[in-house]
Order: sequence, then C-alpha cells, then structure tokens
Amino acid sequence: MAFPDLQSFIELLEARGELLRVAAPVSRDLEITEIADRLVKKGGPAVLFENVVGSEYPVVIGLMGTRERTALSLGVQDLDDLAAKVRALIDLKGSGGMMGMLGNLPKLRDAMNLPPKRVKTAPVQEVVWRGDEVDLSKIPVLKCWPLDGGPFVTLPLVITKDPDTGERNMGMYRMQVMSKNTTGMHWQRHKTGTKHLEKAKAKGQRLEVAVAIGGDPALIYAATAPLPPIPGLDEFALAGYLRGQRYPVVKGLTVDLEVPANAEFILEGYVDPQEDWVVEGPFGDHTGFYTLPDLYPLFHVTAVTMRQHPVYPATIVGRPPMEDAYLIEASERLFLPAAQMILPEIVDYSMPPAGVAHNLVVVSIKKSYPGQAYKVANGLFGLGQMMFAKVIVVVDEGVKVGDLDAVWREVSAKAVPERDTLTTRGPIDVLDHSSRGWGYGGKLIIDATTKRPEEVGSPKSSREGQADDTALDVFFPVVFAPTPLRGGELPTFEGILAQRQTPDGYWIVALDKTRAGQARELAQAFAAHPAADGVRHLLICDEQTDVNDLNDVWWTILNNIDPERDVWTVSDGLLAWDGARKLPEEGFVRPWPPKIVMDKAVRERVDALWHVWGLPEKWR
Repeated sequence: MAFPDLQSFIELLEARGELLRVAAPVSRDLEITEIADRLVKKGGPAVLFENVVGSEYPVVIGLMGTRERTALSLGVQDLDDLAAKVRALIDLKGSGGMMGMLGNLPKLRDAMNLPPKRVKTAPVQEVVWRGDEVDLSKIPVLKCWPLDGGPFVTLPLVITKDPDTGERNMGMYRMQVMSKNTTGMHWQRHKTGTKHLEKAKAKGQRLEVAVAIGGDPALIYAATAPLPPIPGLDEFALAGYLRGQRYPVVKGLTVDLEVPANAEFILEGYVDPQEDWVVEGPFGDHTGFYTLPDLYPLFHVTAVTMRQHPVYPATIVGRPPMEDAYLIEASERLFLPAAQMILPEIVDYSMPPAGVAHNLVVVSIKKSYPGQAYKVANGLFGLGQMMFAKVIVVVDEGVKVGDLDAVWREVSAKAVPERDTLTTRGPIDVLDHSSRGWGYGGKLIIDATTKRPEEVGSPKSSREGQADDTALDVFFPVVFAPTPLRGGELPTFEGILAQRQTPDGYWIVALDKTRAGQARELAQAFAAHPAADGVRHLLICDEQTDVNDLNDVWWTILNNIDPERDVWTVSDGLLAWDGARKLPEEGFVRPWPPKIVMDKAVRERVDALWHVWGLPEKWR
C-alpha cells in the first residue's frame, strides 16, 4: 500500500464530509485566517481554497481541527488509542523463557518499521526551481494576523543534521518570508536546530537546512511531538511506527539531507552562522498574544522542489481553542505511558487549551503517602519539554483532568492557599511574556489532593485558625462554602470594570490597571471586604477579559502571571492571582504584548463574502 500523503488525506476528509471546497477568490492576507478561526472554534470542517489571489497553488487549512480528525490523521479511532499503542510497544517481556521472548516478536516487528526507507525518485521532486527561479511569493504563504511582520510558513517541517554526529532532527519552527529567497528561522535557545547551528559555527561551516511543507499528516504531527532523547527515535521513526510502515525519504537535490518523498514542497538551502541575525516578527502566536520582534537566523533558499500539482497546507495559531490544541492532546496521549513508567502513580494528565500547552498541567495521581503530589509535580518538571510548565495542579485519581470546572472546584475545596501551594523557579518557554526573565521564571504547584494527617496542621492551614488541630483535616479536605452575595454587595475599587463571584469560591475582576501596585492594593481592599468571606481565589484579569467566560479568564491569568511575583496569599486562606498587565514602573522592563484581535474591517468583509465562498451559515 502507498504511504499516505497530504492529498490522499484531503480526499479521505472530503469523502467523510469533513472538507469544504471554496472556488471563489480569497485573499491569503487575513481572510483565510478569519474563516479558519471561525471554523475551528465551532468544530467546523477543513477547507480547501482552490483560488488564492496571487498564487496558482491551492491552500488547505484545518486538517486536524477537531479531535476526531486528528485521530483520523494518525491512523487511530480515538486519540486515547495512541497511549495503548505505545504501551504495547514499551511493555516488552524479558522473562518466561523461549515462549515469553517469542511473545515479543509482533512488538519488535512494529519497532523495526521505525527507520525511514530511502527511495530514488519522489513526487516532491517533479518540479524544481533553482537559483534565480526561486520566488517564495509564488507560494501562498499566509499573513495570519493584523500586526504580523509579514507572511509566515506555519506548518514547516525543518530538517537539519548534527554536524558532529550526523543525527537528524525535524522540528516545526515558524518561518517569516523576508524576500523571494530568504526567511527567518525561529530557532529558540532550547531547540535542537539552535544546537546544530552552534556546532556548525564552531566548525566554521554553513548549516544545511531542508524544509518540507506537506506530506503525511502523521509526519506533520511528529514534527511537533516532544520526542524523548532515545537513539534511533526521530520524527520519521515516529511517523513510521504510527503507520506501521517505513517512511519514504529521498535525498535532497542540493543538500545532503533526506527529505519526505511524499511532501508537497521542499525548500532547500542553508543558514550561515557567521551572518548577523535579522529582525523577525511580530507574530500572532499560539499563546493568543503577539510575540514581539526579536533577532533570529536567516535561512537562504537555494532551491525549491515540489509536486506537479501541489497543495499548500497551513494552520493558524492564536487565542484558544485552535487546531494546535488537538496536536497537544495527541502528545498527551502518546507520551502518557512513558510518564507513567517514570512516575507510576500518575493516572492521567491534561494540558488544557486555556493553558496553551505550557502554562497549565493537570495531573491525577493514585496517592498513597504524604507529599506525593509535590514529588510528582517536581518529577514532571524534569521530563523533557515539561520543564516549561508554569502551573501544575495535582488532583485525586477520580477527578477528570480534562474537565477544568471540576479541577478548579477541587482546587477550591482541597487546596488551602500557602499550606497546599508551593512556588519555585525554573526554565520557562521563551514565548512567555510575563516571566521574570527571558526563558526563566516562577512556577506554582497546587496540591488539590485529599490530605493525609502529616500534610495538615501547619501554620496558616485554615482560615479558622486551627493551626494545630488536625482532627478536622484528617483524610478529607477543609471545605469553605462561599457566602452568596446579598443584593448590591459588590466591592468597589479604582479601575474595576466588571466582576463576579462563582459558586465554588472564586472572585473574578476585570481591572483597568493604570498605575504600579494597583492590583495589590485591590487585593488588600478585597480581603477586608465582607464579600471575601468564603472566597479562596481572587482572579485579577486585564481590562479585555470577559469575567463571565472562565476559559477567557484562565487563559488571561495563566499567560499574564509569573507565579513567584504575581500569585500570593493576601490573608489566611485567600490567594490572589494578578493577571493584569505589568507596568515599567513595577520593574517590568520588557514590552507587554497585545492580545490577538482581528481587524474589524476584515471581519466585516468575511461576513459579506461568506455566502459568496459557499460556506454554510452555521459555521459563520
């Protein structure tokens, strides 16, 4: 059977009623983004735009825009099947004599499918541009958001090779088109591409780079997956394992790199480590905020190869939920068995969309001794890209980690501020705009598990002052029922635009912050107000937050806090979260980025053209 590719997946989606075709002209400048954003947030279909203004190539977007389509793209019925598939592979029997060893053979055959397979000819090399023929403007690269620095390739599979070991790496790093034959290369300091570039610089060499666009959706996913450092396990191997076939690769025409034979486009070229870096950005990023301009390496495209009739795949990132949420969920399921091998008490974990992957991790555990929640959380901080996690909430095994309402109820009921919260420091994603330093900041662990006797009775363990009396706390949580508001009883304070109290102990405030210290003054004033009785958490958001939308609230809070600086115990049992923007007068020297918002004129134009494009009204 032929290895799946992008166009065969498009055909599959269309046959299942999961893809729409748009024949009328559409602009790659913001219009496609606005359409795709509406569809993904309403669970709509993928779209193939057949007539993109200024390009002869069609654009497909939203291929993995639902949980079901993501599972389909990876060859499983449900994303939970990924965990079972990996668990079957790593659970090799090492005992039981000859019969026990023979039982491993089917699993070992699966593992043997991991190495890619070299082929001599490939669809992706049917058409070749070299030298002056290279013109990236002919490819329909999208400008996604109004403040973006230009068009960005958003699904690039960037391939490099370690100059010392020859070990291959494939990663997904956004690429801003700078000219007809150059792009930025967004290699952050923790990325493997950066390490390869540093090694090339030490050797006085250019670093060869190949960028695949398209191919099997399983390979597109693999480029985003946080693979563990296991020899022989790379993105081609992961895609091959998911498909049960060796992935077909072909040698590049002008670079000594193997590239996906069934991709749509390949950009071949180099990065020169001796060159000055260039300004890249702004970019409307997966955090839902703009990443501000910064310096990154320049990628020189010396050749482009492609299919005879290629399709350009794209995705957009921004305010959640977006398509990347389902890729993140796939990684959760895929790597759950590995996490459980290292931390066997883990029952499940989730990185919900409001946490944009690295800001919030919820983990449930089978608890058997005191302090186990902190052991698990600290263990997770040490696992690969989990080191970037900002807030880890640990709950009991019966709690559904994907149900954020249930999780925050557990936090309110079972986590006494200060007694059951712990702040620490560590690496932070470099896209985090609120951290104390670039790539370095505070972290918060919340123990929302049922407490054992040894875990209670510490100072400030309860608001009733029962610091030394553990009788009420043994094996069950201290639970405070919020006092319902009496008519008109709302705290007043400078800058409050909207506020509300939830039934489970949260007070949410939208604050127009205009001066230093305003959030802390608000927290102190609130703590002294009668309405604070029974409230566990004061959530201070920025002026753009909808206090009635808990996903918007937590998305804002988690993006805008450095826990060490912005989460504190105001009074005994009351935790304040300052998710308002930080000011230079407060010692925050970096620029504060804006939230991503589409231009009103673009929204209105898309409204007017929706039926012209033949898009169903229910997805409008």
